[in-house]
This record gives sequence, C-alpha cells and structure tokens, in this order.
Amino acid sequence: MMAKTKTDMREAVMSAARATVQAHGYNALSFRELAKEVGIKSASVHYHFPTKGALGAALARRYTEDGAAYLTELLATSENATWCMDRYTEIFRSALANDNRMCLCGIMSAELDDLPTEVRTEVDKFAAMNVHWLSKVLSRAKPSASDQDLQEHAMAIFAAIEGAQLVARGCQDIGIYDRTIRAYRATGLFP
Repeated sequence: MMAKTKTDMREAVMSAARATVQAHGYNALSFRELAKEVGIKSASVHYHFPTKGALGAALARRYTEDGAAYLTELLATSENATWCMDRYTEIFRSALANDNRMCLCGIMSAELDDLPTEVRTEVDKFAAMNVHWLSKVLSRAKPSASDQDLQEHAMAIFAAIEGAQLVARGCQDIGIYDRTIRAYRATGLFP
C-alpha cells in the first residue's frame, strides 16, 4: 500500500470536514474527530489547517469555486432560463438526498455569530456568487429588467431555495422541498 501524499491527506481532511459541516454545522468541526476519521494525528490536521477558521474558510472557498464552475458550465450549455433553474434547484435537492445534508454555506450562515471573520467572508462570497449567477439567468427571461430588479429578484430566489432546503431538512422530508420548488415556479418566483 502506498503512503498518502500531503495533498491526499489535505483532501481527505477537506472531504471529511465538508461532510461534517453539511450534516452538523461548523460548530461540529473537531480536529480530533477529523483526524480519527481520516486516520492521522490531530497535529497533522493542524499542519494543513492551523486553525478551525482556516479550515472553515478553505471549505467555503472550495465550495464556492466548485459551485461557480458548475454554474458557469450551465450557462454555457443552455440559453434556456427554465432549464438552468431546474439544474440549479437540483443542486440543493441533491444535498438533501445525500443523508439529509444542507448547502455547506447555507448551514454556515445559520451559525454566523460563531464564524471567524475569514469564514464569514467566504460564506458571503458564496451568496454573492449565487445571486450574480441567478441575475444572469433572470436576464435571459426578462431582458428589459433593470440590474437592480434582477439583483433583488435573484436574492429572493436564493433565499427562497435555501429556505426550502432548510425546512425540508428540518422535517426530514425531501418532498417538502420538491413541492415548495413547484410552488415557487407556479407563483412566478422563477422561470
């Protein structure tokens, strides 16, 4: 068996930490528990991430970067706003379908008062990235809308989808998410 590289260990810690946060929140992160899960010493976790804040910021940054890359790909794949929104809502649904998990930055947002500044900054970037992307999608459906109207509408959609995910998770019923998304579309919240 080959020894894992430093990069492999860092990725293993990131993966375990992401699963922990999506299931239990930022406050559940424990270097000791992560080390045990990954099969390394706690000091090795600290080698890669000197503080819990550094780990939380790295998680949120990676989550935002991965999300932005996927959303950019969606915009390049189709001009159809409804198709893009269907793919977007599926992202949040898939977290629920994966052991009733939450959007990483959404669950961190709920713990805002407990987050170090560097983590809050990255969580804010995630929200801004989503609102920016949603504004682009909305501009395809409403080409004559003002930038401010698009931004406000995009924020309403982002908040509504994060909220639908949170309520469905709390009820442990993915059907609530599905019905809520259908209702949002029926009322015209999104294309």
